[in-house]
Amino acid sequence: MKIGVRIMPKNEVLDSQGRAVERTLKQNKKAFAEKLKGCRVGKYVLLEVDEADKSKAIARATEIAEFVLYNPLTETYEIEVLS
Repeated sequence: MKIGVRIMPKNEVLDSQGRAVERTLKQNKKAFAEKLKGCRVGKYVLLEVDEADKSKAIARATEIAEFVLYNPLTETYEIEVLS
């Protein structure tokens, strides 16, 4: 089963990558500057878990995410079942 894990910096954590992207967009394209309210940069991990049961696959993906994919002090994560 394919599981997606979206990892994002917590709102209260400084996101230097997001700020750099936002600054570049606003400086180089006026149309972006007018409508862009903010930008955050995270990561997306696609896991292929050898589980047929959806709840077991989610549990395995959660275990993996909490073990190695994200830092609970600075990041949050969301899991989505893709297939």
